[in-house]
Amino acid sequence: MSAIKSLEDLKRIREEALEKRKVKTAEGTIQVMVAMGTCGIAAGARDTMKAILDHIENNNVSSVIVTQTGCIGKCDYEPIVSVAIGADPKVVYGHINPERARKIMQEHVVGGKVLTEWIIPA
Repeated sequence: MSAIKSLEDLKRIREEALEKRKVKTAEGTIQVMVAMGTCGIAAGARDTMKAILDHIENNNVSSVIVTQTGCIGKCDYEPIVSVAIGADPKVVYGHINPERARKIMQEHVVGGKVLTEWIIPA
């Protein structure tokens, strides 16, 4: 993170944080997050992320925000993808390759059906 050098920087950072909070709490908003820590990248998270982005583009899927995060501490399950739809509980999937990512996008994100076989136990 860069240093805050002026009041304008502080205001910009505050606005960005407020916007992120608004996005996370918006009803109907779909957020897909891919863990892209070192262990995730080594396990194939880049290909998983690419498959998600390609699916969105090729199928004109809207209202989906795709983000990435660092390690979430479940390295045995990498690549990890989480899906949060509106106020519903977040679902965290493990061992997600590009084929599984496309299936999650089609069935869970677009169709609303949670795929229980790849959910990481809490």
